[in-house]
Amino acid sequence: MRLKRLMRPRLDEPLPLWMIFPVVFAALYASHFTLLRLPYYWDEAGYYIPAAWDFFRTGSLIPITTLTNAHPPLPSIYLALWWKISGFYPEVTREAVLMVAALGLLAVGRLAMRLVGVGSVAVWTVILTGIYPIWFAQSMLAHADIFAAACTLWGLVYALPDRDRKLWAAALWFAAAALCKETAVAVPLTLAAVSLVEGFRAGGPLRFRLWREAAWLSSCALPLAGWYGYHYLKTGFLFGNAEFLRYNAQANLDPLRFLAAFGHRLLHLTAHMNLFVPVMMTIAALLLEPRPDADGHERAKISAQALWRILILLLVNALLFSVLGGALLTRYLLPMYPLVLLVAVATFYRRVPYWPGLAVFSAAAFLVGLFINPPYGFAPEDNLAFVHVVRLHEAGIAELNKRYPGATVLSAWPMTDELTRPELGYLKQPYDVFRVEDFTEAQIDKAAEEPGKFSAALVFSTKYDPPHPLLSLGSKSAELDEKYFGLHHDLPPEQIAKKLGGDLVWEKVDQGQWVALIRFERVLDALAEQAGRDAGEQPPRSDRLIRIGESFAKMPNTWRLSRRLQPYAAPQVVHHAPVLVRLNGHDERYLSPSF
Repeated sequence: MRLKRLMRPRLDEPLPLWMIFPVVFAALYASHFTLLRLPYYWDEAGYYIPAAWDFFRTGSLIPITTLTNAHPPLPSIYLALWWKISGFYPEVTREAVLMVAALGLLAVGRLAMRLVGVGSVAVWTVILTGIYPIWFAQSMLAHADIFAAACTLWGLVYALPDRDRKLWAAALWFAAAALCKETAVAVPLTLAAVSLVEGFRAGGPLRFRLWREAAWLSSCALPLAGWYGYHYLKTGFLFGNAEFLRYNAQANLDPLRFLAAFGHRLLHLTAHMNLFVPVMMTIAALLLEPRPDADGHERAKISAQALWRILILLLVNALLFSVLGGALLTRYLLPMYPLVLLVAVATFYRRVPYWPGLAVFSAAAFLVGLFINPPYGFAPEDNLAFVHVVRLHEAGIAELNKRYPGATVLSAWPMTDELTRPELGYLKQPYDVFRVEDFTEAQIDKAAEEPGKFSAALVFSTKYDPPHPLLSLGSKSAELDEKYFGLHHDLPPEQIAKKLGGDLVWEKVDQGQWVALIRFERVLDALAEQAGRDAGEQPPRSDRLIRIGESFAKMPNTWRLSRRLQPYAAPQVVHHAPVLVRLNGHDERYLSPSF
């Protein structure tokens, strides 16, 4: 009987979730279709994919090939299962993450129905969430935040409404969220604290019911505590490693840093990526009187208690992520954006005639934000700018492969990971790299002191600097961002090449981001002569030069550089350096396995 009811639902009932999910996933899949083969980006490449790759290959929950930071392992397990079924390909990862994002959007719609009970409000909230630039970009990126957001939103479905709360289901979803990302535990613990306070203010049976709710909601921290205990037993560190803890928590306790971060978080929740459009229209709509429905009654609204809890969640998350997290990444607030949009759409519905027009206008603003960068600095992962970054890196590495295969490459993270880890999808053969933190003047000057340790440089913009910034909080804000949040300005590639003594041989620019390839020449006359003598052959004349920095394709039999060169050369100069040998005024290209 139950199976028959599932297969043939009543026409006057809402569609079951198992029917809605394929539609939502198909919409996400179609909108991201051209992006599914992109190699991994930024923190994907830096941690999440290597961690899942290690579990896939070895079964270890603790990352082996990257530094562990104690992030819970549920995303790694999920991705490894999909790789086991479908193979280790970027498109498999993207499709698996899109499924999680679709599950999150399903929760958004369900939450809207439980809080407002109006289908059109639920549909518009789902649409606006799905195309909001931050959610749209994160829907395909294998960061833990989209996993935690989907589970958190389902927990709210069962914990936030005034009636028919299913606390055991909420606790399970919140526990899963905490096992995706540890900071997700903030949402259920906030709701538990609210229930606890309300219990003290209530009396009789209501007090014990509220306290029981607080206990259920707090229980989701137990699996996370178990994970941390396991991590401590395996590594000796409770919270990842000392540097991770310092960067993401201990270094963030300065009061001025907290105030600056809190200001950024308020902007993230109310204005960033054109979110100011529905927020400002919501504020304006509140000046209007509620409109009656067809029966003359006031239209449905979010209850005062649920709205109060939503506002508390927004405030707690803004405060929490003003302290935790060294970088002010907007994806940390990912489950909060649907709540902001739900409040906005519910207000439109209740107070504004022809309210779908406001929803359409908000959707148009979000679509603009997807493709057009804001007039201020931001993280490329907040919209489709990250796609341009990935393709620039692909083009740079392809140019490096074509011109200087085998070079030792000066670069910065994440390019250094992209050059050394073929599993990230950028290349098949790894390079030796010389790492710098970024391409600021201080870092380039430091690298210039060790010129023999690299034979090519693949440099790129590590921060987005808008060409004509229209919005700025002033020089004082910029100083705070430089001091506390890692804001810096990379040198242009021409200056980098000049400071390092190289030649800029290739450059590509796309929407304010750039990547460039630099070649270096090192003259080693005496070493060439000694190499020829050791080989028992006619040595080159003194005016014949060995120039490090060119690629080469063949090794002649008449005059060969070999390992005999190494005792006479500084190892840091010749190790892994491709060379061009110029003889009799003609250039001949070589590839020596000994270099």
